[in-house]
Amino acid sequence: MARTIAFLAYPGFQILDVTGPLAAFEIAGRYARQPYDIRVMALAAGPVASSSGALLMAGPLADPAQVDTLVVAGGEGVNAASAVPALLDYARAVAGHARRVTSVCSGTFLLAAAGLLDGRRVTTHWYRTSSFARRFPQVRLEADRIFVRDGAYWTSAGITAGIDLALALVAEDQGEAIARRTARQLVVPYRRQGGQSQFSTLLEMQGTSSRFGDLLAWVRDNLARPLTVEELAAQAAMSPRNFARAFAAEQGLTPAKAVEQLRLEAARDLVEESPASLDRIAIETGFGDTERMRRAFIRTFGAPPQSIRRSA
Repeated sequence: MARTIAFLAYPGFQILDVTGPLAAFEIAGRYARQPYDIRVMALAAGPVASSSGALLMAGPLADPAQVDTLVVAGGEGVNAASAVPALLDYARAVAGHARRVTSVCSGTFLLAAAGLLDGRRVTTHWYRTSSFARRFPQVRLEADRIFVRDGAYWTSAGITAGIDLALALVAEDQGEAIARRTARQLVVPYRRQGGQSQFSTLLEMQGTSSRFGDLLAWVRDNLARPLTVEELAAQAAMSPRNFARAFAAEQGLTPAKAVEQLRLEAARDLVEESPASLDRIAIETGFGDTERMRRAFIRTFGAPPQSIRRSA
């Protein structure tokens, strides 16, 4: 029996939030023993205008008892959609039956407005994390994640991260081989870890202030060094105390934490793309030993280096 994958659209939805994951399920269904019944739904059946103005034809809302996986799209229209009682009631009704409830990008707002995410771990598009945290303090937001699973609830970051989420769902349903084959057809990496950062740590920190831009670039090129506060302060031509205070004020994190983030990003890239041993990677990125690197990976990415390498 086919599993029903139901996409919920509304005026102003982001079209790639639907079409990206939809394509993943469509292609996976060609290879799977158990195919997918893919539906695009809206409160009012017919053409639904996306945020770009492009129209997508939608059917009526499916019987909640028939939905296996609900996928709520994000987009500029999500705030208005989150204030429509009929949509919130429908999301709650589906959640009472569906095996999985998911969202792409800012679709998280609709699920949260329905009260379905209270106390749960979620993510959303990085641009909307501040407003989400203010509006839904009862939800455990993990802002810097590609996708997050909390039981039957899956949420993803912005737009193309919906494809990563769909591939993870396909892997759960059909196995890794079919998910990998689907990724090859889509010509996308199989597959970014849910714990992977939404954006470059270095670019993020450089973007907040140009004062330490050159220093951060130097750190990225010298990760194997001890990189103590004293060494960083000397490189910045400042006293250690003034440097630590100014850096924390401008970057929002301590120098030690910034160094660890840069080490983690560099190590993750090498784990995924390089044939080098984990011992060598730990030394090159300044962790010193694999156990220290392993603990940092689990704390930040939710998985040890070996698991991330296998997935890559």
